[in-house]
Amino acid sequence: MYPPPHPYPPAPARRWWQHPALVIAALIILPPVGIALAWTSQWSKGKKIVATVLAGLWFLAPFMTDPPKKTEADAKPKAAATPTATATPTPSASASPVNTVPPPLTMPHMVGDTVESMPSVVSARHTVKVHSVYSDDTPPSQAADQQVCFQSVAVNTPLPEGSTIDLYVITKGGTCPAQYGQPKPMPKPTEKPKPAPAPTEDDSSSSSTSTGGGSSIGGSSSTGGGGSAYYKNCAAARAAGAAPVHRGDPGYGRHLDRDGDGVGCE
Repeated sequence: MYPPPHPYPPAPARRWWQHPALVIAALIILPPVGIALAWTSQWSKGKKIVATVLAGLWFLAPFMTDPPKKTEADAKPKAAATPTATATPTPSASASPVNTVPPPLTMPHMVGDTVESMPSVVSARHTVKVHSVYSDDTPPSQAADQQVCFQSVAVNTPLPEGSTIDLYVITKGGTCPAQYGQPKPMPKPTEKPKPAPAPTEDDSSSSSTSTGGGSSIGGSSSTGGGGSAYYKNCAAARAAGAAPVHRGDPGYGRHLDRDGDGVGCE
């Protein structure tokens, strides 16, 4: 009689690369190799799937994260080191003498400005003489009031050291004449009104008085006038500034008072 068969088939022999410790180490160190060994091992199908997923995530984790940013110093390219040349001593040239004499200045524009606006460097290195624009007048005492009308040196002309500059001035705000060196013009006198001419003997003899009345005939004056003044008519009285002429005033006459109310040349 043959013995009865075993109820469970015998397990296949396990190879050395199917050892669980080796497979787990391979899954951690080299996930692709570990996954291949896991599927050749005697693990169940569920364990193989779990091991494959975990090993795959472990393998892909470094690639899914952002790469570390390089520092600014690392990003800059390093310059290639160049050998520094040593300076060879050269014989020093003899120092040339320094010219301490400043260049000559030029004449500034002064016409229309005051004397105090003259640059100080020009005043310090040159002689500035101030004259009145008129030959018989003196210039103002204050430089701020001395307005320049003429200058003896043209504008932008070089000024040698120690040269003389003549300025012809007038009081600030005045009107400069056509040229300097002339006498100061005298102011015109104001004309006063001429007084009325005094009556002459010929004028008094030409007038005749009436015998009975006080009226004048032909421009003769009546006896009612007072004083030595005489006005032939109202036009003469107004020209002399005496109109109206009242009875008793100098120059009053009946020939000026036609209505006889005592006021002539109304």
